[in-house]
Amino acid sequence: MADRYARLLAAQGFAALSFDFTGFGESGGEPRDVESPALKARDIGHAVTFLTEHPAVDPARIGALAICASAGYTALNAVDDERVRCLALIAPWLHDAALVREMYGGENGVLERVDAGDAARRRYDQTGIVDYVPAQSATDPAAAMPMAIDFYENADRGAIPAWTNRFAVMAWPEWLNFDAVSLACRVRIPTLIVHSEDAAIPDGARRFHAALTAEKAIAWTSGTQFDFYDQPARVSDAIDRAGGHLSRYLR
Repeated sequence: MADRYARLLAAQGFAALSFDFTGFGESGGEPRDVESPALKARDIGHAVTFLTEHPAVDPARIGALAICASAGYTALNAVDDERVRCLALIAPWLHDAALVREMYGGENGVLERVDAGDAARRRYDQTGIVDYVPAQSATDPAAAMPMAIDFYENADRGAIPAWTNRFAVMAWPEWLNFDAVSLACRVRIPTLIVHSEDAAIPDGARRFHAALTAEKAIAWTSGTQFDFYDQPARVSDAIDRAGGHLSRYLR
């Protein structure tokens, strides 16, 4: 998904960098597959540093495009990283405490996952063993995404060999307590959101957009969350909008 968007940005004339986060894909780092907003935001900052030092890049003209949960991590980095001049958030997954309760079975569902995460963290600290559940499964209720999702199950889409389909249980507390919506009021750069009512938690995108105090725009289009990942018409529309936004503020 990230490579697809990077290639399309490059076709518009941008120098575009995509990368695997620490502990994921081809990147190093242990433990593996830990969904840590803080660590991923740090990685985004390192990616910005790499770009500022690259001879093909103007360090005064760096923007960030993020998709799904990376939108929150990119916003977290942008709060304190003045090198990033604008944001384009595509189908952003942006939750707060209220939305977390709605999505994860209410207060009890959240507490169960936090307790499981705390126990898994203790086990890792004591033994070095990481407890995993599937990241996505249509049959395992313990999965991070306990539902049928064609993108992750289809080898022609996201079920590539590098996709391990596992979620470190000890990541639950940080993930569930990460309030991406609250970051909006601290984002001081022009921000574009491209989303759909049929994609993931549109209310989070609305709340984030409403709280932004810098220049902002939100484009409501159509399609499911995973259409924004790889369906040509939806990706093409999103990249055209994002490219226009980046061009405007980085020219």
